[in-house]
Amino acid sequence: MQQVDTKARFLFRNLIRGLLWFAVIITAFIIAENYIEENFRSHVDVLQSNVFLLYSIYTLSEIVFGILPPELFMMIWSLGQTSLYMYALNVVALAAISYGAGVFGYYIGNQFSKTPFYKRIHERHLVQYSKQLKRYGIYLVIVGAITPIPFSATCMMAGSVNLPFNNFLLICLSRILRFAVFGWMVWSFPNLFNG
Repeated sequence: MQQVDTKARFLFRNLIRGLLWFAVIITAFIIAENYIEENFRSHVDVLQSNVFLLYSIYTLSEIVFGILPPELFMMIWSLGQTSLYMYALNVVALAAISYGAGVFGYYIGNQFSKTPFYKRIHERHLVQYSKQLKRYGIYLVIVGAITPIPFSATCMMAGSVNLPFNNFLLICLSRILRFAVFGWMVWSFPNLFNG
């Protein structure tokens, strides 16, 4: 029973941290939205018109440890004259890419963990992380899926310690929930606060 409480506290503490970080991001966006519209409209239009470039950058980011937060792309598509329908389609596409990148990351971690190079790196730098992942397992994947912690890196670690794949796929569906909720917030909150 004590270990379940510890895992629940771990999950709750990290979800709160992640949601606070997102609150900072969305607040900064609400404050800066009018400034961005006035001063960078032409740049935003160029980005919005080059969908292939945006998706390529996003896909690369999601595969390579999730360097850029998905909310940045949501914000780009929420600016200007984008319809709710087009915005929602883009958020769905971002969620699908992210989910796929997570599964790919799991596979990379699983295969890479079998190499001698990984074993050397693991012994020198990753032991404390894999211990934490084995201890918290699926809870850490949930935190990676919902918070700004790099999702792909979490998935690679999950693959490297061989978390059960079917459980992993099921838990990663929480990533889609994140996109639905955060996408709605990025679309709605600036209108609520800026009139």
